[in-house]
Amino acid sequence: MSRRKKPLPILENVEIEAVAAEGKCVAHVNDMVVFVPFVVPGDVVDLQVRKKRNSYCEATVVRFVTYSPKRIKPACEHFGICGGCKWQNLPYEEQLKAKQQQVVDQLTRIGKIALPEITPIMGSQQIFEYRNKLEFGCSNKRWYTKEELEDLPEGVGLGEGAIGFHITGAFDKIYPIQKCVLMDDYCNKVRNAIYSYAVDNGLTFYDIRAQHGLLRDLMIRNSNTGEWMLLVQFHYDEEGDHQRAMGLMQYIADQFPEITALLYVDNQKGNDTYNDLDLTVFKGNDHIFELMEDLRYKVGPKSFYQTNTEQAYHLYDVARKFAGLTGEELVYDLYTGTGTIANFVAKKARKVVGIEYVPEAIEDAKVNSEVNNITNTLFYAGDMKDILTDDFVRQHGRPDVIITDPPRAGMHTDVINVILNAHPKRIVYVSCNPATQARDLALLDTAYKVAAVQPVDMFPHTPHVENVVLLEERV
Repeated sequence: MSRRKKPLPILENVEIEAVAAEGKCVAHVNDMVVFVPFVVPGDVVDLQVRKKRNSYCEATVVRFVTYSPKRIKPACEHFGICGGCKWQNLPYEEQLKAKQQQVVDQLTRIGKIALPEITPIMGSQQIFEYRNKLEFGCSNKRWYTKEELEDLPEGVGLGEGAIGFHITGAFDKIYPIQKCVLMDDYCNKVRNAIYSYAVDNGLTFYDIRAQHGLLRDLMIRNSNTGEWMLLVQFHYDEEGDHQRAMGLMQYIADQFPEITALLYVDNQKGNDTYNDLDLTVFKGNDHIFELMEDLRYKVGPKSFYQTNTEQAYHLYDVARKFAGLTGEELVYDLYTGTGTIANFVAKKARKVVGIEYVPEAIEDAKVNSEVNNITNTLFYAGDMKDILTDDFVRQHGRPDVIITDPPRAGMHTDVINVILNAHPKRIVYVSCNPATQARDLALLDTAYKVAAVQPVDMFPHTPHVENVVLLEERV
């Protein structure tokens, strides 16, 4: 006979103490650390423990005893369900305090290196409708809240299609989003119209387990030039699917003329990634443009571009100031993407060499130099640890400044070793993950000291924070 597990306990009258990692808050019950989502410091709650370990547990609220005076009403009607904006119930100034502390804690506890005074975080000028890109999944298995299930007539709604966001812990289910407040409302109109058309015309929604169903995924982008892009991912299963898909595309083109780049793809893979697939333009262009100062940036469906356009300018402006360029410097821009930073700093440098893993992004980087009449940039595509070698440095010259903006995982140790061998005068490290940044700073500490730290908030209402660090060569 199997051993029956003990029921996990209810914790009563627990006061939430502080903001913790991953958008959760933290409390202490006896010697146990408790992590709780969708609460704010000062809330007093009853909790249901969901996962328990030796020294900590994860729990969810079953009852609010008293609400914190810090709590505010979330702007989003889906708050607490979607999970994308875990801090909308926390005033923005409190969010900034938490992000500042996150940077301080991770640089000191993980990096364990000497630090200057960390500059106060730079808040986002827009805290709603700031995103220029969102992706929505399509599923034939809509996720329901407990309250929604109780209101459903028996048997109704099972297998209903949805367009929205994945629910944490339910990879095959999508919660239907009516209104997301992180992007211009036009995005909501497009998405909701596509859903209505699909239902009215009998289009099937994708089943990720069975890998069957026509409508699979939507990617929507806009730009500060007023342009819109939409990429629709289909999954052709049977005869007539292409014709049905083209019916939807024509409907979108007719109803939403503001979309200047309308594309689609038949994705037969086991996942929704499309960087390795050929995309088809249904109407307009295969790109849109973003403006930054006097520069125009070409952004394609596969391009990486910071999702908060306005704040991206301030982030890159910090990086450029930290670089201290006079016009005489050779700059290496590592993980250059579409060359945004490389082209942004080029007019103040002698030459900029950019390296990026994605070949399509490098092609966009070259185009971005061409359309802006920038002639002092060179770009190379390939894995950073394979491209940036000691031989590469000998060929192109020792950089005076290295700007690096790696993915969340940080830099490979081989890349760090090449940087140390190249010994530039200054390193500007832009990071979307201060924890891995701190680890890398510790590895660079033998030859470089941290001279300045500037956190930047790119993603209001989420726990994510960008951080820019200036390292100077030790004498």
